[in-house]
Amino acid sequence: MGQGSEEERHQLKTSTLKRVHREGAPAPLLERLEKMPVCADDDLGNQHLKDLIKKLERKDLISEFEQLCQRVPHLRSFIKGFMVNAPFLRETMLRDVHRFLRILNTPPEETIAILLQDCLIAKPQTEAELMQVLRLAKQEMALTVALTDIAGAWPLESVTGALTRFADTSLTACLRFCFRDLEAKGKFIPVDHDEPEKEAGYFILAMGKHGAGELNYSSDIDLIIIYDPERSRLIGGAEAPVEFVRMTRRLVKLMNERTGDGYVFRTDLRLRPDPGATPLAISVPAALVYYESLGQNWERAALIKARPCAGDIEAGEIFLEEIRPFVWRKYLDYAAISDVHSIKRQIHAHKGFGKITVAGHNVKLGRGGIREVEFFAQTQQLIAGGRNPQLRDRRTIITLERLADCGWIDQSAYVEMEEAYRYLREVEHRIQMINDEQTHILPKDEEALTRVYHLMGIRGRSEFATEIRARFETVQKHYSGLFEHEPDLATNLGNLVFTGDDEDPDTVETLMQLGFHRPIEAIKIIRQWHYGRYPAVRAPKSRERLTEFTPILLDALAKTENADKALLTFDSFLSKLPMGVQLFGLLKSNPHLLNLLAMVMGNAPRMAEIVSRRVHVLDALLEPAFFGGAPTPEQVNAALATTLGQASYYEEALDRARIFAQEQQFLLGLRLITSSISAAEMGQGLSTLADAVLCQLLPLVQKELEETHGKISGADVALVAMGKLGGQEITCSSDLDLILLYDFPEDVVQSDGKRPLAPSQYYSRLTQRLVSALTAPTAEGVLYEVDFRLRPSGNSGPLATRFASFKDYQSKDAWTWEHMALTRTRVITSSSVEFSMQIDCAVSQLLQEKREQKTLALEVCDMRARIQKEKPAKSPWQIKGIPGGLIDIEFIAQFLQLAHGVKHPEILQTRTEDALIKARDLGVLSEEDAETLLPALRHYEDLTQILKLALTGHFDPKTAPGGLLDMLVDTGGEPDFERLTIYMQDQQAKVRETFERLLGKVEQIAKAP
Repeated sequence: MGQGSEEERHQLKTSTLKRVHREGAPAPLLERLEKMPVCADDDLGNQHLKDLIKKLERKDLISEFEQLCQRVPHLRSFIKGFMVNAPFLRETMLRDVHRFLRILNTPPEETIAILLQDCLIAKPQTEAELMQVLRLAKQEMALTVALTDIAGAWPLESVTGALTRFADTSLTACLRFCFRDLEAKGKFIPVDHDEPEKEAGYFILAMGKHGAGELNYSSDIDLIIIYDPERSRLIGGAEAPVEFVRMTRRLVKLMNERTGDGYVFRTDLRLRPDPGATPLAISVPAALVYYESLGQNWERAALIKARPCAGDIEAGEIFLEEIRPFVWRKYLDYAAISDVHSIKRQIHAHKGFGKITVAGHNVKLGRGGIREVEFFAQTQQLIAGGRNPQLRDRRTIITLERLADCGWIDQSAYVEMEEAYRYLREVEHRIQMINDEQTHILPKDEEALTRVYHLMGIRGRSEFATEIRARFETVQKHYSGLFEHEPDLATNLGNLVFTGDDEDPDTVETLMQLGFHRPIEAIKIIRQWHYGRYPAVRAPKSRERLTEFTPILLDALAKTENADKALLTFDSFLSKLPMGVQLFGLLKSNPHLLNLLAMVMGNAPRMAEIVSRRVHVLDALLEPAFFGGAPTPEQVNAALATTLGQASYYEEALDRARIFAQEQQFLLGLRLITSSISAAEMGQGLSTLADAVLCQLLPLVQKELEETHGKISGADVALVAMGKLGGQEITCSSDLDLILLYDFPEDVVQSDGKRPLAPSQYYSRLTQRLVSALTAPTAEGVLYEVDFRLRPSGNSGPLATRFASFKDYQSKDAWTWEHMALTRTRVITSSSVEFSMQIDCAVSQLLQEKREQKTLALEVCDMRARIQKEKPAKSPWQIKGIPGGLIDIEFIAQFLQLAHGVKHPEILQTRTEDALIKARDLGVLSEEDAETLLPALRHYEDLTQILKLALTGHFDPKTAPGGLLDMLVDTGGEPDFERLTIYMQDQQAKVRETFERLLGKVEQIAKAP
C-alpha cells in the first residue's frame, strides 16, 4: 500500500503478532466461519469461484487456495455465498485477490491493527499519495470487516468499533499531513514531530454513531471542528481563524473526495453551532457562548455522543467538560422530552398507527427501527443523566444496560431491546455491504431483498419476515411505552367551563393563555356544541364524548398558527357531520389523529377547505387499512367507475368526478403527512388518480359529442400525457400537460352524425369539450387545470393533432426543448392497443436520433438560461426555478436521454429519477454526480409535495403557518427550518455545479441581452 518502509511494516507485524499471541492468539478468519451466507444460485457461485482462481494466476497461489479449501471444507460455500449476494464485496475482493487470501489466513484483529498502524506511520509527500493510501486502506478494512461480520466471527461492538477506529485513524492521518505542511511553510511548531496534532489546539469532535463508536458499514461521519486559540502553536503571523478553517476544508476534501480508488468517509459538518453563520472551524469561546445562550435541546441530545476523536484530544476533553452543565441538567428534565421527541417525528412512531412492513421498510428510521432504540435510551439519559452520572454513556447498548441497572427500565425491556438492536444493526450492515450504499431501506425488489437475508444466512423470506417483524414490533412496543403514561397536557390547562349563559372569567383566561385571541366567541361556539345544535351532537352519548375530548381538542387547535381560525374551521366541519360518536371516540383515543386534523385546519388551508366541504372524507380514517398505503390503480378505477355510474346525466358525472378527485387528493395528502406513503408515492398516487379521471371522462365527453356529430369511421384517438403527469410526478396543484392525437382513413372526409364535421374540426371540438369538462368551475369547483401548449406549434396550432402531422413536425420542425419534453411522453388512454404502440414507437424513434452532444448541451443551457432570465428565482424555497433546483435536475436527465438514447434506448424513462438511475447504471452519469442529483431530486420532490398540499399560493417562510414550517422540517429531516434552508442552499449549489460541469455555464447566457 505504500505506507512506511518494509522494515517498519515488518517490525509492526512482529510486535502485533507477539501481542496477539500474548492475548491468546485468535485464529485466522477462515477458521472462524460461524455463519454461512446462502448461495441460491450454485452455477453463478461456481462461476465466481472460477473468476477468483483465474485472478490468482500463479500456480503456487492457486495451490495455496486449494489447500485452504481442504483445510476448511465449507470455505468454498462461504465465498460463493457472499460473492453471489454482494457485488461490492465481490468486486473489492477481485480487485486484489492476494489481499483476499491474506485476509482469510490472518486473524481479523491483526489485519485491522496493522492496517491502522500503516495509515499512521505513513508520511506521504502529496495529497494524492495520502488519498490513495487511505482509500486503499479503506478497501481492505471494508472487506475485512464485512467478511468477519458475515462469518459471525465478531460481535456487533467489534464490527462497529473497527469501523470507528478506522475513521479516527483516517482523520488523524489527514491532520498530521496538514500540520506537517503548515510546519514546512513556517506557520507551525509541533511539540511532537511524530504526532504533530498533540497540544496544537485544534480538535475534532465525533458525533452520532461515530462518537459512540457505533459506525455502520457505509456511514457518514458527523464532525464538529473546534480550536482553542490559547493552545494554538501557529507562528509567523498565521492566524487561527484563517488557517484552521482552511485546514478543515482540506480535511473534508481528503476524506470525502471520490477518486479512482473510492473515498474514505462522507463527511458532514452541519452539526456545528449555527452552521449558516459560523465558519467550518469554530473557536472554543464562540462555541461556549453559543451553547450557554442559544443551545437547543436537540443539540443537548446530539452532544451526549460527542467524543474527541482526532487532533488535540486533551483540549477536546476540556471543552466537553466545560459544556457538561449544558448537556446534563441538574434536575430531572421532563421539559426537554417533547423537543427530543420532535426530532423523531418524521420517523412516525405513534402507538398503533400504520402497519410495519418488511420490503421497503427503513430499518433505521422506520417504525420499530434502530433510531427508536437510540431515542429510547437517549430520551431517558436526558431526563436523568444530570443526577445520575452512571447514565452518561455514549454507547446505546451500555446505556440500555445501565438504565436497567438503575431501575429506569425493566430488565426484560433491556434484554429485548438489546437483542433487537443487534439484529437490526446486522440487517443494516447487510443492506449496505451489497453495493456500498448509505441506505437503510429493505429493498422492495424481491431479488434484492433476498440478497439481504441470504447474506445473514437465512434461506427463506417467510423466516426472515417473521424474525425482523418481531424485532420491529418489540422496539415499537417499548418506544411507544415511554409516552403512554405521560400526564395529559389538556387536563392541566386550567378552567374550561362552557355551561350557563355567562362566560366564566377563568375559562376566558385559560383560552387567552392557550392563544385564542377571541375567547368569548370561542366559548359561544363550544356552547352550541353542548346544546346539541348540530346533528353530530344531538345524541347524549355524542355530547359526552365531545365533552371528554374538548380540552384535548382545544389544546391541539391552540398549537396551530391561528387558533381562532382553526376553531372556526372545526366548527364548520362539525356542523356538516351527520354523526359524531364514532369520530369523537376515534379522535380521543388517537391524539395524533386529532393533532393531525387540527394541523390541517390551522396550517394547511388547501386541505382544510376540502375537509370542511367534504366532511365524509374522514370516513376513510375509520378503516384500519387506510394507513397501509395508497390505493392501487385498480382500486381507484373501480371506485371512480362506481361513482360515475351513479350519475343520471352528464353534468352530474362532472360534479361526481370533482368530488371524487378532491377526496382522493385529501386522503393521499393525509397519508403523506402521516408518513404512510412517501412523496414519490404521493406523486404516483396523484398521477394514478388523474389517469383514472382522464380515462373515464374522455369516453363520456366523446359520447356527448357523438350525439350531435356522430363518429369518424375507422378513426383512432389517444390522450397523451407529458410533463409531470407523463413522469407520474404531479402534485395537488399541477396542471395536466396533454396532447390529443388522432388518425383516420384517407377516404373519410367527415363524421356520420346529423351535423357532420371534418375530422380536424371533430377532434378539435372533442379536445375543447374535454378541456371544458376538466376546467369549468361547477358548483363542486374545478377538476384540473390543463395545458395543451406542448402540442405541435403550441398555442398557434390546432388543439388536436393528426398522428402523421405530429411525427412530421417532431422530426423536421421541433425545437430541442420540444424533444426534451418528449422524454416524458406517456399514452394514458387510446382507442386501440395498436395506435398506442404506434405512438410509443414514433416517440422512441425520435428520441433515439443521433445528436451532436456539444450542440445539444448548448441548446439545453440556452433553454435553462431563458427560463432563469424570464422567471428569476431568488429564494431557495422557489424549489423549481432556483439555480440548482428541480429544473436543473430535470434538464440534466433530459439531456442525458437525448444524448445517449441512440446507443442506450433503455435510458428513455418518463420519470426523472428512473432516467438518472439508468444513466448511472449505464455509466453515462458518474456515481459521484448521481449521489448529488438523486438525493437532491428526492428531497426537492418531498418538500414540493408538502408545499403544494398545504398551500394554494406562493410559499413565503416569513408569513407561512408555523405548523407548515414544522411539516417541512419533519419532511426535510433537519432539526429546524433554518438548518433545512441551509441544507437546501448547499444542495442547490452542488446541483448547479453538476449541471454546469455536465452541460456548460448558464449565468453568461442568462445575463446576455
